[in-house]
Amino acid sequence: MEITSVTVDGFRNLTGTLSAAPGLNVLWGGNGQGKTNWLEAIYLLATTKSFRTHQPQELMAFGAAAAHLRLELQRRTGSSVTLDMHLEAGRKVMLVNGKRAALRDYLGQLVVFAYGREALDVVCGEPEQRRRFLDRGILSLKPAYVQTLVDYARVLKQKNALLRAVAERPEHRDWLDSLDAWNAQLVELGTELHVERARYAERLDAHLERQLFGAERVAIRYVSSLEPDLPPTAEAFRAAMTERLARRRAAELAVGHALVGPHRDDLAILMDGREVARFGSAGQQRSTLLVLTLGQLALYRAHCAEPPVFLLDDLDAELDPRRITTLLAYLEDKAQTFVTTTKPGLVRGAARWLELRAGRLVSAHDGDYQPPADVFPEACLETQTSAVEVTPCDFLPS
Repeated sequence: MEITSVTVDGFRNLTGTLSAAPGLNVLWGGNGQGKTNWLEAIYLLATTKSFRTHQPQELMAFGAAAAHLRLELQRRTGSSVTLDMHLEAGRKVMLVNGKRAALRDYLGQLVVFAYGREALDVVCGEPEQRRRFLDRGILSLKPAYVQTLVDYARVLKQKNALLRAVAERPEHRDWLDSLDAWNAQLVELGTELHVERARYAERLDAHLERQLFGAERVAIRYVSSLEPDLPPTAEAFRAAMTERLARRRAAELAVGHALVGPHRDDLAILMDGREVARFGSAGQQRSTLLVLTLGQLALYRAHCAEPPVFLLDDLDAELDPRRITTLLAYLEDKAQTFVTTTKPGLVRGAARWLELRAGRLVSAHDGDYQPPADVFPEACLETQTSAVEVTPCDFLPS
């Protein structure tokens, strides 16, 4: 799959259309010109989520009541696909080829893998970020998995509400008759989550280019909160969770929320056998995240006929020149790539060079064109970027 064009109206400070090339696309310009916003628009159209905010109203231009985004795709089969997204306050509408689509039908039309500083929480943040990282990877291969995530979150919320109500009002302990029913659903849905995540982590580990950016060897391992070495089988997890729920029943009643389930699992990310978050330098942590993201890309390519799209924000801030050269050489012929930079001179070779100013495309060149690396126009429109709360990517539906 290849993006041929992206058109936006009313989204942050962006206006107009970007026409993309099949290989490398370099979005360049001074700070505050909307480079990251264009990547965010592509990511939003692919996943229905922003990688910067959970609030749809923050995505719209100042004073705008709505925003509309459109993306044109060309598949290897020769067929074309149009993705549309309409945003209003508290409302999001997705369309595929002009027809309204449910989330499970929309996801998978365009598969995007993104790398940027916002995603570094996958390595250094809380376990929730690593679970989301796994879920995003699974969704790239199995869009229907989103229904399992939605169902598990719904049942967990209902169980927590029940536990909280009983903890606050002990006279209503008769309400606990329904606790076993919620637990039974959590076991079945949790089993599917555990199996999908554990198997995906195992497959991803096998596709890592472990020493792409250095001598250190990167590895991952899924860690169940029930048992660290729990086998990735439905039978093993179902038995372990059933036993643990029975054993922790009194504790859950005491604290008023669920203590057992895959919502407490984690992903161990190691470099030479040591936790990267604890023992890795900032550069090693960035390299590790990039290796993981490229591993997801490689795993997707191994199982799907269509190549994915790769997004990399703020190229010169995140990577040194050696890593930039290594990365772009690796991505050649593997994915259509979009990178943003204020220093286009760091990128060598054939590309489509897209100069941005105040959210608009002002020039486009193909081939070995090298734009000036040290002269940029001042920002002439105030962007909304600085006011946005940076949050990790999140595939889970609102």
